[in-house]
Amino acid sequence: MSEPEKIVTHVTLDVPPGYREGERLDVYLTTFIQNATRARVQNGIKEGKVVINGKVILKPSHTVIQSDKIVCAILKAPPVEIIPEDIALDIVYEDEDLIVVNKSAGMVVHPAFGHRTGTLVHALLHHVGGASIIVDSDDDEEDEGDDADPEIDETNLSTINASPRFDGDVVLRPGIVHRLDKDTSGLLVVAKNDVTHAALARQFMNRTTRRRYQAIVWGVPTPKSGTIETDLARDPRDRRKVAVVKEVGGRAQAKGKHAITHYEIIEPFGYCSLVEFRLETGRTHQIRVHAAHIGNPIFGDTTYGGDRIRYGKDEGQRRTFYRNLFLQLPRQGLHARSLGFKHPTTGNEMDFEVEMPSDMLLVASRLRAFDLH
Repeated sequence: MSEPEKIVTHVTLDVPPGYREGERLDVYLTTFIQNATRARVQNGIKEGKVVINGKVILKPSHTVIQSDKIVCAILKAPPVEIIPEDIALDIVYEDEDLIVVNKSAGMVVHPAFGHRTGTLVHALLHHVGGASIIVDSDDDEEDEGDDADPEIDETNLSTINASPRFDGDVVLRPGIVHRLDKDTSGLLVVAKNDVTHAALARQFMNRTTRRRYQAIVWGVPTPKSGTIETDLARDPRDRRKVAVVKEVGGRAQAKGKHAITHYEIIEPFGYCSLVEFRLETGRTHQIRVHAAHIGNPIFGDTTYGGDRIRYGKDEGQRRTFYRNLFLQLPRQGLHARSLGFKHPTTGNEMDFEVEMPSDMLLVASRLRAFDLH
């Protein structure tokens, strides 16, 4: 018999009294447990590691109801190993301090649960000739100390925020100053050393960087230009999503982070538009959430309602037309087109711009030709 996996901790979830969704237990837990996969949750349930109201539940299909108290045993994650990978990168600019990359859609920026290979970090480590990063998440407590830390000083990338935040963490970010969502394409800057990283991070924090995005959205925003200003927080019903924090009786329902997005229509197509967004703050999913908030979700965004016909009739040839476009653009139509900042070493203002990728250009051209009727 193999030795059982070691338990890190227990997580308790209190289902709110107003809960009415009646989800399966495995679906509910996957939503609320950080970095959990559904398959792993299902295995844990079958192994007796989930207790509801004092009773062990062995069926992943068990229905969750209001006021349930769920206790889950969370196991140690396997060791983290980030090995440089020879993955092609579109390098827009590079010097001894930093790299500006045009990230392709579909590439995850840094390793995370479910994405242990093929990330931008893997590609960057290979590009700069950096060493592998190996973290043993199963070290005994008596082994903790300097020798237990990952060897991240030989990566040839900045080490700020590169170390794991907790035991078993695979979110290692050498060089990463800011991020783009997996399915968002476009520009981001990477730091090769800590001094550069700190200076760039300070610019992002002080809102002195210049970031403009282009997006294909549903509908035509009104007015043609404006500012979206809200507080954003994790959606309490789905931790994978971000939601606008609404006020009730003058008080916010939850504590959120202030977010400001400026927008301007570049070209209206009829039932869709090409819009430029300018970030003043940089919150998770900010543009995607703000676009949906004003009734113009980003075309193809499966998380925030952009993957279905939002304006006009959903029938006949029109339905076929949009379904074909969704196949051409199987992601949110969002692109980080331009990026500007002050070089931390030279003090020069630097601005970069890249064209929208071919999938967005194709969809825009078809909307331009056929979306007017």
